[in-house]
Amino acid sequence: MSELKIIGGPQSNFVWLTRIACSEKGVPYTLVPVFPHTPEVDAIHPVGKIPVLQHGDVTLAESRAICVYIDRVFDGPSLIPSDPVDAARTEQWISIVNTHVDPVLMRQYVAAHYFPDTADGEPDRKRIDGLLEKMEAQFAMLERAVAQTGHLVNGSFTLADANLLPILFYMNKLPESRVMLGQKKQLKAYLDRHLQRKSVAETIPPPMPGRSE
Repeated sequence: MSELKIIGGPQSNFVWLTRIACSEKGVPYTLVPVFPHTPEVDAIHPVGKIPVLQHGDVTLAESRAICVYIDRVFDGPSLIPSDPVDAARTEQWISIVNTHVDPVLMRQYVAAHYFPDTADGEPDRKRIDGLLEKMEAQFAMLERAVAQTGHLVNGSFTLADANLLPILFYMNKLPESRVMLGQKKQLKAYLDRHLQRKSVAETIPPPMPGRSE
């Protein structure tokens, strides 16, 4: 069988998601750690984003498409429930995480800490402080979502959880979000428990560039 390649920097939460999917399905793969807009990525993704996948003659862009391909092509436990209602709820939470949670917590808050547009390179405090109210609301929403079963969809691990966990991992690394997460007992327990899950634990990425934690 052709070698499967996941192409993209391991610190990306979306790259990490695809690696969790591979691990859950028991799919061997090679990680090619490159930045967005590099030749390997631009050859596959129309706008140069990571991750991208190469598997023989198959090339794919976008983490959602990559995960669906991995889930459908390879044997192993399905990451999308067969029950139509649970499948729809999985899609619902993937959409919420990707269109509401990630844009605030990763694209804005994490970026303001790790990739600030400040003269001295220090975290962008004005930008961070302006996000705190939105962040509080998102943590409260996610706390409610996992409080009953410890998963986003019923009592099983799905692609929705795989989307969320890398984001929460980074939230537990930064000061303001770590406090918020610690105040949400069910959400923090959800993260701690799933960090012990084999597919998550074995794919934890190295620190962000320039960080030692």
